[in-house]
Amino acid sequence: QSLAMQLLKLVLNCLNFDFIGNSADESADDLCTVQIPTNWRTIFLEPETLDLFFDLYHTLPPMLSQLALSCLVQFASTRRSLFSNPERAKYLGNLIKGVKRILENPQGLSDPGNYHEFCRFLARLKTNYQLGELVMVKDYPEVIQLIANFTVTSLQHWEFAPNSVHYLLTLWQRMVASVPFVKSAEPHLLDTYAPEITKAYITSRLECVPVVIRDGLEDPLDDTATVFQQLEQLCTVSRCEYEKTCTLLVQLFDQNAQNYQKLLHSSNRNPLEITIQEGRLAWLVYFVGTFVGGRLTYTSTNEHDAMDGELSCRVFQLISLMDAQLPQSSNEKVELAILWFLDQFRKTYVGDQLQHTSKVYARMSEVLGITDDNHVLETFMTKIVTNLKYWGRCEPVISRTLQFLNDLSVGYPFYLLKKLVKIEAVKFMLQNHTSKQFPFLSVSDNYSLSDLRCRTVFYTALARLLMVDLGEDEDEFENFMLPLTVSFESVTQILNSSFEQEAAKRMLIGLARDLRGIAFALNTKTSYTMLFDWIYPAYFSVLQRAIELWYREPVCTTPILKLMAEFMQNRSQRLNFDVSSPNGILLFREASKMICTYGNQILSLGTLSKDQVYPLKLKGISICYSALKSALCGNYVSFGVFKLYGDNHFDNVLQAFVKMLLSVSHSDLLQYRKLSQAYYPLLECLTQDHMSFITSLEPHILIYIFTSISEGLTAVDTVVSSSCCTSLDYIVTYLFKHLAKEGKKTLRCRDISQDGQRLLHFMQQNPEVLQQMMSILMNTIIFEDCRNQWSVSRPLLGLILLNEKYFSELRATLITSQPDSKREVLDQCFRNLMEGVEQNLLVKNRDR
Repeated sequence: QSLAMQLLKLVLNCLNFDFIGNSADESADDLCTVQIPTNWRTIFLEPETLDLFFDLYHTLPPMLSQLALSCLVQFASTRRSLFSNPERAKYLGNLIKGVKRILENPQGLSDPGNYHEFCRFLARLKTNYQLGELVMVKDYPEVIQLIANFTVTSLQHWEFAPNSVHYLLTLWQRMVASVPFVKSAEPHLLDTYAPEITKAYITSRLECVPVVIRDGLEDPLDDTATVFQQLEQLCTVSRCEYEKTCTLLVQLFDQNAQNYQKLLHSSNRNPLEITIQEGRLAWLVYFVGTFVGGRLTYTSTNEHDAMDGELSCRVFQLISLMDAQLPQSSNEKVELAILWFLDQFRKTYVGDQLQHTSKVYARMSEVLGITDDNHVLETFMTKIVTNLKYWGRCEPVISRTLQFLNDLSVGYPFYLLKKLVKIEAVKFMLQNHTSKQFPFLSVSDNYSLSDLRCRTVFYTALARLLMVDLGEDEDEFENFMLPLTVSFESVTQILNSSFEQEAAKRMLIGLARDLRGIAFALNTKTSYTMLFDWIYPAYFSVLQRAIELWYREPVCTTPILKLMAEFMQNRSQRLNFDVSSPNGILLFREASKMICTYGNQILSLGTLSKDQVYPLKLKGISICYSALKSALCGNYVSFGVFKLYGDNHFDNVLQAFVKMLLSVSHSDLLQYRKLSQAYYPLLECLTQDHMSFITSLEPHILIYIFTSISEGLTAVDTVVSSSCCTSLDYIVTYLFKHLAKEGKKTLRCRDISQDGQRLLHFMQQNPEVLQQMMSILMNTIIFEDCRNQWSVSRPLLGLILLNEKYFSELRATLITSQPDSKREVLDQCFRNLMEGVEQNLLVKNRDR
């Protein structure tokens, strides 16, 4: 047995080999084609090869038979081009014959490992062969029936190997999706079996509810990622013979809804039975949402739209029934399912010009009086307000509701927004957004601080809706901001009286999140200016004070720093204030104060443990860096003005940048993605526009920065490596230009800048800095799979021209490191690289 196991593993490893080097991630299951070498063809053409592995599966014990099946999965994935058409048909026939034999003797499939590999094997059959080829196989009618029965049985045993169901549904999804393209006269029989699969999935999920609730098992509905993935697959299968699917669903929905109403109205209410019934209704609502959402992928008919109307009616009626019971009784799972349905209905039937004539509204207008998408939008908004009023303590429902509101407020197409702002529920929200109406906005101790995150999404959506008709109406803006004004005034009073600091802190965290949501949505110059005038100067000083007081508490500093970073973003040129306005400079000074305060305070914490260093320090530093980067490249502050008028805010913030940077180790810079994605683009801005600052730094700081660039050049993250290349290019270009000026010594260039001299002196003292980077870049280009070749090529010419002697040595080393057969080729490549290159860094010369 041990020998058999090692042999099977060897075969499997050979078949799993990445023959053409196209897989970046070998753990992915998406390598559906195995690129078998052509000289293995004869082995694959012999029918005995496949028979051997099927025989091994039937004769070996489970541990080994599973490996035989894994090999067969790879055999089924052999590239199509290995065979001619007749050979491929014969090969497929042998595979199908093997499937038939396994399904006729299914004893081995009771082992979970065998079962899983067999499901993968079935999915690969459709991945690699077309439906038109499958139906031509002699045994197709019997085999498709056996596979259908096997799938139905698998779905009914929902608790056994749930991860394998994905592969079975993949097979059926791909088969049904191919039906329109089959040109063969042979029947594909999917119209017979696909409805059976859909029925088995639906009924099995309804039947699992009582078992899960009574026995306290893990509920499949809690694993939403898997459920949504399977529903997406089922959605394609369900559209085959859609009438049968809808008839079944209508029947099940009516039956369960009637039972539910009976239970609600019975004199002795049984909570357990009610929960079971609600669990079934949640599944049914998910099914309806899935099938309605599936309309987009299929060419739909009026009859199908009418059926969608039938199904949707029932969910809208259920919404009324569930909301009527609030706040006494409620069910989170049903609510989440309803929100999923509403979102699918929105994507399919709301806002598209063609939908006004859609038959979906015909049935809904008869039953519910919903005649078009105006009525549907009213229903949506009423539901959103109801949820925000009554579900304040349930974070999953609130966040899904707010996500739905956010999607609606994005307003595509724009006329939808125009319709939305006329709805009473929207007017109510714009005028009453306090914790009195919506408890989730409360900052009392009953709520955890992480729950306050929802507020940002809420205010982003509200501000978008406010913007629709706001124009330049400052009074309306003031009215909208009134609840926030009241909160800020109370925080100011509390901070001045130094009582109840904890209450002030919670209010400030809420305010920072609210304002960030509003600032994110105000993308026009007029509306942003209104917000700036509202917050400056009074409320900025409150935020600065908070950073001083609570710098040790990231729950407080993170929202405030993120708010500042949002304020610095010049999105859609909203920060291009009028010529007479100093607002850009005033805003930068506030940001500078905040970053300096935070930087100095955070460094006073000293050395932190590994698990505390990111939340307490590095996260805040990365937000400060991204805020500073937004300011430096936002093009709304003339930084030369600061030095001219003796204002030290710009110098201070650059010094704070350096202090914070030196407190971070190089490994942390690259290990924490958010930090590296903030630091490297910021460094790019500094090297592009502020080289005088870079050159004024002490040698040990320059060494630190160059080392960080050198390590970042080989980073996996292309944002980081591209920024490193660009920064290096700016530094090298600056040096080269300085040397060129020094060489001329004309009358005008006599006083060569001190800055350039300093950097040149540093480079002469430390020549290995640039040499090492040239070596890294050359090795990356020659030996590695370079994904951002253009960025890597930018600094190369400058490096070569500055270090010609070292380049010759490096070139010789690289050539001698190659085998004899390749040396001449590489030498020729180097000659081609430098052919016709002149001693300058003009664009034309770089691009040669």
